Amino acid sequence: MVKILLVEDDITFSQLLFGFLQKNGYTIDAVANVKSALKLLKQQSYNLLLLDYRLPDGTGLDIFSNARQNGLKIPAIIMTSFNDVRTAVKAIQAGAFDYITKPVNPDELMMIIKNALHTDKKQPINENTPIADFIRGKSADADKLYAYIDVVAPTDMAVVIQGETGTGKEYAARIIHQQSKRSHKPFISVDCGALSKDLAASELFGHIKGAFTGAVTDKKGLFEVADGGTLFLDEVGNLNYEVQIKLLRALQEKSIHPLGDTRLVKVDVRIITATNDDLLNSVNQGDFRQDLYHRLNEFKLQLPALRDRHNDLDLFINHFIKQSNTELGRSVQSISPEARKVLKQYDWPGNLRELRNVIKRMVLLTPSSVASVESLPEEMLFTITYASKPQSDLKLINEANEKELIQRTLEKVKYNKSKAAKLLNIDRKTLYSKIERYGIEV
Repeated sequence: MVKILLVEDDITFSQLLFGFLQKNGYTIDAVANVKSALKLLKQQSYNLLLLDYRLPDGTGLDIFSNARQNGLKIPAIIMTSFNDVRTAVKAIQAGAFDYITKPVNPDELMMIIKNALHTDKKQPINENTPIADFIRGKSADADKLYAYIDVVAPTDMAVVIQGETGTGKEYAARIIHQQSKRSHKPFISVDCGALSKDLAASELFGHIKGAFTGAVTDKKGLFEVADGGTLFLDEVGNLNYEVQIKLLRALQEKSIHPLGDTRLVKVDVRIITATNDDLLNSVNQGDFRQDLYHRLNEFKLQLPALRDRHNDLDLFINHFIKQSNTELGRSVQSISPEARKVLKQYDWPGNLRELRNVIKRMVLLTPSSVASVESLPEEMLFTITYASKPQSDLKLINEANEKELIQRTLEKVKYNKSKAAKLLNIDRKTLYSKIERYGIEV
């Protein structure tokens, strides 16, 4: 029986969700705040977290982050009422599986839940998943990217793939592996952000029985599992400093030292890493070892953002319509001119992943052969309307000034949100709302 932890402070909405999910065969625990959720996570095991973003004592991401820090690999779906998809994109950047906006569509929620539960079976390791659903694109940027891949794939060079969330970094890594001489050996993908700080070294390098509390059997690390093949380290910048040292030693010596073991294990692994941040900035800030950076960065690939690939957008839209029809049993043939115009005006902060999710939602909500603008998420329509306002709009100017004031205040108090709220003479919840609305990085 699948068990879901529902965290929602709107009691009426929580009761509606509770009943709906129960009718669909799920076991539900429902609480209304971060504190209660964290207490339950210590006492119970869950298959899925369904989290309201804004809660009385924090955010849904606080719960998800705490679960990860404690080694709990539970997929999370974030629910948000805010008319700004950037809130959801930040949630996904932090490792959430997906998001859904209120008012919640029941069919959409069930689709996302089933996808999250299915995906969780592969985490954190993902071996040799086919890339048949990947599409290259035909723009000049796509041609340049694949020309670089064709050059570097046959070599054993370590590759850093840099790009925003949702640009397809893992797909690019898989293509490199499949075009390499290692293609008949394992491709192992691990999300470094999903590794708890205490267990990251064990996951990567393995351990022997008794190496630490809870090590009841010997365990092979991912380096050993990937021997002869490719190890893809997604969001490598999340590894702590101690693990970075061990990783550097493994790359230099081509051998690993399982925790608690005196022997060295020889491994032959090609390393591909990915990051949505510039690792060089992390090096300059002292968060990432410079010697490890140079060891990993023998060749860098920069994946273009979807907003820079307008010539590929129609190709991607049509591809995801066909894919969604197959998955959902629908027969959508196209989207209306009005809907296509919105898709082309939008700046796609979540890139290809966001486009895929938007198209899948449109197909799900479209009973006919043509998807209309009504099947688009409300936050997308809001964003387009907001962006299209004239610069002489007084409200827009006031909002720009407000954003600048909040940004300066946060910097002044070193991003202490309680202090910032006091200085701005607003409550903490209002400050949270404005930070998300304006997309302020904290």
